[in-house]
Amino acid sequence: MWTDRLANRLSKFWRDRRQHRHGNAENHSEAIMVNGDRKLENHARSKDLTEERVTAFLNDNPEFLERYVMEELEIEQLERWIIRRTQRDKKRAGSAGRKTSLSRWKFCVHADKRQMLQDLTQSLQQRPSVVNVLSELASCISSAVSADGYRLYLPDNDDDNHLCLYLGYESNDCQRLGKALLPCLVAKTKEPMRLSKGDPNFPAKGSGDVAHLLLEPILQPDGQLVAVLEMWRLSSGPGPFHEEDEEIATSYIVWGGIALHYAKLYMSMSKQRKLSDFLLAVVKSIFQDMVSMDTLVTKIMNFAQRLVDADRASLFLLDSKNKELYARIFDVGGNESEVDSDSGNKSQPDKEIRFSVGKGIAGQVARTGEVLNIADAYSDPRFNRTVDQLTGYHTKTILCMPIFIRGVVIGVMQMVNKHNGPFNKEDEEAFETFAVYCGLALHHAKLYDKIRRSEQKYRVALEVLGYHNSCTETEVEKTKMALTNEKLGPLDDFHFNVFQLDDDSKVRQAVLMFRDLFGLARFDRDSLIRFILTVKKNYRRVPYHNWSHGFSVANSMYAIIKHSNGTFSSNECLALYVAALCHDLDHRGKNNKFMLETESPLAAVYSTSTMEHHHFNQTVTILQQHGHNIFSQLTNSEYKQVLGCVKHCILATDLARFFPYKSRLQQIVQNNTFSWGNPEHRSLIQAIAMTASDLSASAKPWELQARTAEVIFQEFYEQGDAERAAGITPIAMMDRNQPDQQAASQVGFLTGICVPCYGLLTELIPETKPLLDTCESNLERWK
Repeated sequence: MWTDRLANRLSKFWRDRRQHRHGNAENHSEAIMVNGDRKLENHARSKDLTEERVTAFLNDNPEFLERYVMEELEIEQLERWIIRRTQRDKKRAGSAGRKTSLSRWKFCVHADKRQMLQDLTQSLQQRPSVVNVLSELASCISSAVSADGYRLYLPDNDDDNHLCLYLGYESNDCQRLGKALLPCLVAKTKEPMRLSKGDPNFPAKGSGDVAHLLLEPILQPDGQLVAVLEMWRLSSGPGPFHEEDEEIATSYIVWGGIALHYAKLYMSMSKQRKLSDFLLAVVKSIFQDMVSMDTLVTKIMNFAQRLVDADRASLFLLDSKNKELYARIFDVGGNESEVDSDSGNKSQPDKEIRFSVGKGIAGQVARTGEVLNIADAYSDPRFNRTVDQLTGYHTKTILCMPIFIRGVVIGVMQMVNKHNGPFNKEDEEAFETFAVYCGLALHHAKLYDKIRRSEQKYRVALEVLGYHNSCTETEVEKTKMALTNEKLGPLDDFHFNVFQLDDDSKVRQAVLMFRDLFGLARFDRDSLIRFILTVKKNYRRVPYHNWSHGFSVANSMYAIIKHSNGTFSSNECLALYVAALCHDLDHRGKNNKFMLETESPLAAVYSTSTMEHHHFNQTVTILQQHGHNIFSQLTNSEYKQVLGCVKHCILATDLARFFPYKSRLQQIVQNNTFSWGNPEHRSLIQAIAMTASDLSASAKPWELQARTAEVIFQEFYEQGDAERAAGITPIAMMDRNQPDQQAASQVGFLTGICVPCYGLLTELIPETKPLLDTCESNLERWK
């Protein structure tokens, strides 16, 4: 019990006092005092210690009471006593008079702070805004200092140098004060002020029965003014305000500042969440349905109206070439131009209007790139009243915002007449964020419009090219007539001389080879003729990679298929033959390395196997033309299988792919694990067969091989010339200034690529050995 501790402390107190006095005693009277102290100590130790004696002792020794309270009592116990004392004083009649004790405000704060925080918390839950928290805080402070009334003044949103009288959360209006009034002086000095009647600064008018004033500034931790609280007492009240009343108010403001801080955080987060939700809806609506620029502009204007609660909206785009602002959709809002925010439809689009940059408010914003927030349009000399005079509309307030992309103004958004007073800083901040998304949307809309126009141009160009790059019906009929008497030559001979056929004969022989391999039961004859004629037309007139080369490769593949004795399936043979015929479509006489080094558009589209991807896409383009699809009678699964195999075979003609294919297949053969039933193994042998056909000129008799080498080097030298013109040093094989390197380059080519290719093919398809033998014979001649 604390009473036992008190008795012990009393005993110790008297003992210490006795020792102190005994050490200094020099006369009889002091000895008598010591004896008296000993008696008092005995009384303190006795069980007869009464409340009266303790009370009398504590009254006579306040320093002992203070020391005891400071050292022995728990804070919780002391707070309980203070609360009980405060509550008792409140209930006691006649206690309305001023307490003169300096600790009065401490008792009050400790007693009422829990209730105050509960009230503030409840206020936050019901009306979570800074203004409402300030209102609750003002009410608590007014009650704590026994004020008869109070007023709360808030900084003007539009002018920090003015205050507005807060009229309650039910009212949206405010009364602006003059700078000379007391609340404005307190706001300026940020110091409390106490006044009574008779003070020269006490307001002479409008005070009525008010006799005493206390004004308190409410500040944020950073010193920014949040509000000014004015409290008063009537002449019939408890009297003037004193210093402890200021201390009470300050204490409440400190505690209430916590709630105020979190209210601001809550409001800030709430605004950001609402703005984020709004912007998300804007982005979804704008970017999901980017139909046209007019639709987008209408949507942006409609969303902007909702964001700042404006009556009308206008969006002007900048014509940088003519230094003009223009708009086709103008003044969305009111009853004249109702807009569906989802569809963006507008009842009647206005005619386009134009005016120069720098003219009017919108022109000024476009010129300077700065926001303009005008509270009174008619008092601004930049405002053009002509529009109002013509339309009968009265413009009051304007918020005009520039729209940027990459730091450059691309447009101006203008909001007119906010429904609830002038536009404020919050509107500016929200609108500024919204303007960023507007800029992105407008930029993407312009890009989308360009892409759409480019797509239309591409379709037109494709249609024109398709017409000029397709065979005519006259050519089809002429070929059909010639085929009636045409016979298939000895094209299954690996040494067949393709130079003995002209281009038209090659077309007919290609048709006959196709018919010999696959028949015409599943293929339309006219489509086949049309397809091969168009393939011929899409080979460019370059020295080597021309129609003659395409036919030669198809002829070699035909011979391999004929000698393979059913090694490949029917669909594989179809894919191999078509791929061989089309493998160099639209070849420009330049290799992939040249395309990459010169940054050709093709290299941008296809980063690997550039030309081979282009050859395949040209093949597909021809197949898609009317009357050219030779695969039309295949089933869906067969069509996908054949087209996939065609792509694989055409891409396999890239020598960069040959080396990994060869290494993989060679390893399988050496390990004796090759199986024709393994799809991967079949895919590898298809790739090797394509390379063997593509390089078949090296396996022709010497006369044909030498003639082919001549045109190959002609094409190489043309590429070397183009490289030199582009600032690239050509390799020796492509440098026409080094003709003595031809033999060496051919030896290296045959040794490193051709002989290994034909050797591997011979191991799996022995019937192709003539290709290997002739290639080795040519190698010896080149050496």
